[in-house]
Amino acid sequence: MVAQQLTAIFLDRDGTIIEDAHYVSRPDQVKLVHGAAEAIARINAAHVPVFVVTNQSGIGRGYLMPSDYEAVKDRLDELLAGRSARIDASYHCPHAPEKGCKCRKPGIELFQRAAADHPGVDLARAAYLGDRWRDIEPGAALGGVSLLIPSRDTPPADIVRAEERARTAPSLAAAVTLLIGDGGAAA
Repeated sequence: MVAQQLTAIFLDRDGTIIEDAHYVSRPDQVKLVHGAAEAIARINAAHVPVFVVTNQSGIGRGYLMPSDYEAVKDRLDELLAGRSARIDASYHCPHAPEKGCKCRKPGIELFQRAAADHPGVDLARAAYLGDRWRDIEPGAALGGVSLLIPSRDTPPADIVRAEERARTAPSLAAAVTLLIGDGGAAA
């Protein structure tokens, strides 16, 4: 798929854009994954909207407050802006897994909400990137492109599943190259 065909790229946050510190609750914990800001800047240059969809069960479990999530989000936005990159919108599920909500990935509710909030986003013409199978599984359900970017915390079974049913890339930068080419212009 080339940039001209993509209507959005959905990224997981922890383990894909920032280092996964397990329940990131403070801005000082936000560390960009190497090359992530530059990859997002390339998506921005291709004029493809970038959305974050992230499970934040730490809120539902009481490990962090919604204000902590917002402070971390603001810090991420600040770090990206310092490297000429931006996230167009962020969506998060604050529920613990046992709540059985529809917004927790691999559920598709947050993706549908993003499409409703941003006219022109066709979920079947979007890409879904993350470091866990649950991050990219919505792409298959919605007819889009799914790319797993393994991190140190990616379960081996998720990698096998992605190799069989989707695609993998060694980094966010490599995934962006697959999707939009080298320079940010359509491939």
